[in-house]
Amino acid sequence: MTKYEGAAAGSGRRVCILVSRFNSGVTERLLEGAARTTLECGVAEDDLDVVYVPGAWELPLAAQRAAARGYAAIIALGCVIRGETAHFDHVSRTATDGLAKVQLHSGVPVGLGVLTPDTLDQALARAGGELGNAGSEAARAALRIADLHQQLDS
Repeated sequence: MTKYEGAAAGSGRRVCILVSRFNSGVTERLLEGAARTTLECGVAEDDLDVVYVPGAWELPLAAQRAAARGYAAIIALGCVIRGETAHFDHVSRTATDGLAKVQLHSGVPVGLGVLTPDTLDQALARAGGELGNAGSEAARAALRIADLHQQLDS
């Protein structure tokens, strides 16, 4: 039996981090975690691009364009905080479903770092607070899948 498991290895890989500007107090912290982890995993600074989009709604379209540019992995970062209207449901579902479709249609791994908390405090806890950094986790996951693809393709 042969077993495969991707490593969070970034050497020689071009990576794109997409960052929503909405809720920037949270998303900038997610970016710090994602960028730090990506570089620690061996991605060269020249192979790391950061692209800002207005909000989580725009992440899937930006991811689709990034996938077409030949990145080995994409990391999508955003934060949609639940409000009193259905807007939260529409934006968060469209962002996550859209990112999943980009990943499946392009074959390029998309690390999901889109937070959907009820409160700002919950978001901050997941953006470098006591619950870790979801940006870092998304970066590590995207690199693991990129490495797994390389193993399966060889």
